[in-house]
Amino acid sequence: MNQNEATIHRFFTAYQNKEYTTMQNCYSEDAVYNNPIYGLNDTEHVKAMWEMICKTNKEESLHFENIELLDHEYATCDWSLVYYYTNRRINNKIKSYLRLENGLIIEHTDAFDLYKWTRMAFGLTGSLIGWSNFFQKRIQKSTRKKLSEFIISK
Repeated sequence: MNQNEATIHRFFTAYQNKEYTTMQNCYSEDAVYNNPIYGLNDTEHVKAMWEMICKTNKEESLHFENIELLDHEYATCDWSLVYYYTNRRINNKIKSYLRLENGLIIEHTDAFDLYKWTRMAFGLTGSLIGWSNFFQKRIQKSTRKKLSEFIISK
């Protein structure tokens, strides 16, 4: 296992165990992170996001597989996460696209079907308007507000 593969394995194993400090230590000091729910975040926000998720999400189960090294700096990983959001069970299938340098993540994008997620998270409302840009931006705004409140409360 090379250094980049070891970092990815360490990151997701730490997530399984809710060890946010280990997850945070997998990122470089100038890393960026992006996903459909949280949007684009700098290192400070992404580290706080993983801490908040690890401390607040209940009943999580995470499985990761298919770590694929595309070259000396780019890799992908498939993973699934089962958790509860708005008292609804979410089973999210995610693909991570990672760029690593010196064994640290410098770019991390998690991709998944946001419309499918909104249907699981919001039921009928998600089915009816979860596809819309307006609703998806509202979700991002709400999650970014929660993250900011979490950072302020620390």
